[in-house]
Amino acid sequence: MGCGSCGTGKPNGCKSNGGCSTGGCNRLNVHDWLRNLPFSDPESSCKVVEVSFKQGSRKEFFRNPTFEYFEKGQYVTVEGVNGFDVGQVSLSGELVRFQMKKHGVKEDDPEMKKILRLSSDRDLELYKVNKDREPSVQAKSREFARNLKLQMKLSEVEIQADGKKGTFFYTADDRVDFRELIRFFATEFKLKVEMKQIGIRQEAAKVGGIGSCGRELCCSTWLHDFKSVNTTAARYQNLSINQTKLSGQCGRLKCCLNYELDTYLDALQHFPENADSIEIARGTAYLIKKDIFKNLMWYTVQGSTKHYPLTLDRVKEIKELNKKGIKPEELQAVEIVSSKQKDTEPEFVELVGQISLKSLERNDKRRRDQQRSRQQQNTGNARPATNQPAKQEQQNVGNARPTQNQQQRPPQQQNRRNNPQRPPSGAGNNRPPKQTPPPKEG
Repeated sequence: MGCGSCGTGKPNGCKSNGGCSTGGCNRLNVHDWLRNLPFSDPESSCKVVEVSFKQGSRKEFFRNPTFEYFEKGQYVTVEGVNGFDVGQVSLSGELVRFQMKKHGVKEDDPEMKKILRLSSDRDLELYKVNKDREPSVQAKSREFARNLKLQMKLSEVEIQADGKKGTFFYTADDRVDFRELIRFFATEFKLKVEMKQIGIRQEAAKVGGIGSCGRELCCSTWLHDFKSVNTTAARYQNLSINQTKLSGQCGRLKCCLNYELDTYLDALQHFPENADSIEIARGTAYLIKKDIFKNLMWYTVQGSTKHYPLTLDRVKEIKELNKKGIKPEELQAVEIVSSKQKDTEPEFVELVGQISLKSLERNDKRRRDQQRSRQQQNTGNARPATNQPAKQEQQNVGNARPTQNQQQRPPQQQNRRNNPQRPPSGAGNNRPPKQTPPPKEG
């Protein structure tokens, strides 16, 4: 059975015994950092193995009575309900004791189930057949619940490897009477039905997805303890109470709001208490924000929209003056220097990706200016040429006027104008062009 994410065709994909770097082979993986360490007393080693089912969505501890060492990623056949089940070894060795202590499981628990054997080809074939049934069973079960109008959501179905038992995981806000639904399931699927209610966060962990940070959900990869999260954690971190931005895939507040809460609480210990409002001569100044990175407290004066950043020492000083009944004239706000620097154009750019948009826009503007000036020059040089035909037309019109007025002029002027030997004194424009002498032969 190949890995789902690597696709190399080998067990667990990358020969890392089930621990792909992406976590796609098995969810909620634990790195066995005690694997290669030698022990002085091998007989005192842990005889319990952690086995995962359905790609890590469920993990249980099983006793190893055969004293055979199972590698991480091997498929083993374990005890089930009126039959057997097949799971994948997720952890073995001394690190299992740490996991059992974390989950509150005792190593000598008599009710702990056992590992029967290493899975055979027959077990794996039957396991694959029943796993292929799960999508169709889940679709039909949702249809039955919808027909019965039950206020519940079936999120996942897990069928035992031998096909004798089916576990239906569901979420519901109120108590649900699903006795009739169980009868439908037992009759239709021929299974021993177990209904198991889970929370919204557990459902998101089983379904999986990508968070707003761009990574896979924490509950699907490593987080298994779901602590309560409230809006107080957001207020300590100066986050706006926006339900849309603070909610995760499950619709509840994000678990990551608790990750940095301790850091903020430690930093806020140095800030003065009971400093929500201070008195000055102009009126009352109210606290609007605490900046733990710059150790500043931002205030706004009543009747004004301007914000004033004050140091912690200045706030303490004003509080002491207010206790004595003194109101200072000014807040003495700190001048905030912007960390933004002017963009300097590099002198030499070797790669195309380093060219900024500003330089490209500047080059385009320079190119457009050059084209515009070139067009203006061309139009300036072309104006005399465009005026020549107009002048010629005016000359032709002037020369043609006598011909148009020949009927109005007396006959003597007409004969004089038609006689080429005696041109009139005013006919200077009708002189023949000057002929150049031919070149002399050498």
